[in-house]
Amino acid sequence: MHALVDRVTRGNGFYIGEIFHAAARRDATTRVTLDRPLHWAPERGCDFTVGQLADQIDELAARLWAAGVRPTERVVLYKSDNFDIALLACATARIGAVPVLLSPALDGAISGVLLGRLDQPWLLTDAVTLSGALHDTDLTAVVRTVLLSAGRAPAGRAVNTVTLASHTGAPRRDPVFLHPRQPSLITHSSGTTGIPKLAVHCPETGWHRLVPQRIVSWPIRERETAALCMTFVHSRFYQALAMFLGHGNPLVIAVDPEPAAIATLFTRTRPGYVETHPNTYIDWEELADAPGAPLSTVRVFGATFDAMHPRTIQRLLAASHRKRPLFVQFYGQSEIGPMAGRWYTRRTARTADGRCVGLPLPGFISMRVVDSAGRRLRAGRTGHLEVRSRTRILTYLGEDERFDSQLHDGWWRVGDMGHLTRWGLLHLMDREVDRIDTMDSNLAAEDLLMGRLEELREVVIVAGPAGEPVPVVATRAESPLDTHRWQQATADLPPMAPVLHVHYDDLPRTSTRKIQRPELVRLLHQDRLRPVAAPHGGTAPDQTAGA
Repeated sequence: MHALVDRVTRGNGFYIGEIFHAAARRDATTRVTLDRPLHWAPERGCDFTVGQLADQIDELAARLWAAGVRPTERVVLYKSDNFDIALLACATARIGAVPVLLSPALDGAISGVLLGRLDQPWLLTDAVTLSGALHDTDLTAVVRTVLLSAGRAPAGRAVNTVTLASHTGAPRRDPVFLHPRQPSLITHSSGTTGIPKLAVHCPETGWHRLVPQRIVSWPIRERETAALCMTFVHSRFYQALAMFLGHGNPLVIAVDPEPAAIATLFTRTRPGYVETHPNTYIDWEELADAPGAPLSTVRVFGATFDAMHPRTIQRLLAASHRKRPLFVQFYGQSEIGPMAGRWYTRRTARTADGRCVGLPLPGFISMRVVDSAGRRLRAGRTGHLEVRSRTRILTYLGEDERFDSQLHDGWWRVGDMGHLTRWGLLHLMDREVDRIDTMDSNLAAEDLLMGRLEELREVVIVAGPAGEPVPVVATRAESPLDTHRWQQATADLPPMAPVLHVHYDDLPRTSTRKIQRPELVRLLHQDRLRPVAAPHGGTAPDQTAGA
């Protein structure tokens, strides 16, 4: 297994600048299919080999070096959503600089705050973002130079701006490998609890994260086309690239998660492995009955960002025509990587407990449950989750004290509540900050409601102004809630406030499409959530919930 991992790493370090080059050394003809052209080179189309992409990374790295970027310097990537984010990140890392990945979903104000923490970094963006999200941001105070990957700088911006195209043909550079414990990548947390934190990764911790994931993916090496549709600014995406390119699997990369677009793409490419965000999988439930059976060839569904609703797992597995499809679920977070995992078959998915996220990864993760005083709790008791591992990030950039406050004698406080069974299975209950006194588990209640009401696209239970649980729901196609069905579905749940039926697009989300619960609470308390009006003659949502 060590030899297997060495194909995509250098010693005990994971270097994202090597992903495509390692794959090209293995087989330069492995295919990579995109759902849309690259912003920086649209004329090159959507079909590539890993050898061609490795060459493009070398080309971009040469341009960055010619523009003045040097090893250990920070380069912020904040641009329009496209796979070229990943190529630019790999190119930045290729010359030993440190890519800082900011989600295109962040607004200009938040990105400005994060830029201010980075001590005058380079900013790698495009003209669309510079004149859009960053239009009102005074970049002269927070960045050294703006590098444009596509387009021209808008008139009137005082900040120094250089286009990468102006360095076309720059001499190619040899790769630079930083020390395994040196900062090599900076991503940000989901931001579900406010301003995102900047997570500092190093090659060594990335290597320890990659090993168990490579083991799990080994059975489908080379045999299946792997389709990835997830944010390009999360460390998980680069781990997935390394896993499947290192195994020789052809890749399909999708930017657009809309079911209609995915149906067309998957019907044409027929993937055997699919991975996306849990909330995107909910939308993809409708693909189970779509013309052309776009999910029929999927042998393995993968999810790593959050626990999945059992209803969604059941529908996805039912959509596959493979003999024994699997749904593989990892529970993890940006600071640690994957912490626990399990898989489902069609049979086991029928009785799945959405709160059980599997076994802590043996040999890689040690986990304990403690009370508020830090005392270990026995099996079955719910408390704070803490882990000890070699996969933890180095720190939060500019917030060392905040990072250190979550460490207790080497144990990392995850921020989630849960319990371990006597068999060692982890049951995830709630985020610490989202607990409601009258609910055993908001997440468990949400699982039940999603399973009982197939028309629900989202349900989130948050604390109202008086601390009462408020169910906020969105339905498919904004269809009205049926009064009788809602009453039946909530009859055995703890008492809740009147249900609030809102527009799906009004729910605040992170870059991985998770609900920003604190922001949702703020909007609720300020009465800024726009309810869905029942159509004329339709059935209005019931305004009582719970027993």
